[in-house]
Amino acid sequence: MICKRLRLTLSLAAFSILLLTAPLAAAQMKIAVVDMQRAVMETEDGLRAQATLKKLFDRRQQELDARQDELKRSRDDIEKQAKVLSKEALERRMAEWQQSMAELQNVFMEFNKELQKEQNKMTQPILNRVVSVLRQLAAQDGYDAILERNAVPYVRTDLDITDRVIQRYNTGGAAPATSTPSTPTPAPPTTRPTPSAPAPRPAPTGSH
Repeated sequence: MICKRLRLTLSLAAFSILLLTAPLAAAQMKIAVVDMQRAVMETEDGLRAQATLKKLFDRRQQELDARQDELKRSRDDIEKQAKVLSKEALERRMAEWQQSMAELQNVFMEFNKELQKEQNKMTQPILNRVVSVLRQLAAQDGYDAILERNAVPYVRTDLDITDRVIQRYNTGGAAPATSTPSTPTPAPPTTRPTPSAPAPRPAPTGSH
């Protein structure tokens, strides 16, 4: 599933205490939790973003697969001719093949970077708007803190407001996704997430 490949990487530390709307008196704190991954990617905007990213992924993956298949055929041809080629010719063919494989790996890494850049570009405005919704719900319901669901080992299911956040987002309960909240919100980290695309299938690199 493309949504698994394109998982939005969120800093759990940044969202461990997302909103503070009242002094933290432990005995009287009102807390909720939210799954930020779901809250972003299962909104209508998030689903559209996933569909767009899937098209980009599928198109580029087909290009990578075609180049990899070409390299495999080239490798097979080299192996078939290994006994009739001179040592120098065989070494030259293998060096050319290995250079082509290295170039394909570079293309794959650039593709990953492009995909990550597009994902961040499309999901950051959605993330900003989700945080705006969270602030509204915190003010409305008197939450002292809203925690990232996956940052805590256990929480009662009735404290999870993810579905409410998605519903409020979809019904326009926050500023447009292109707007920026008045209070800066943490952005997803720039490190690469769970592999955005499967790596090219490995091919033999040794020479005969």
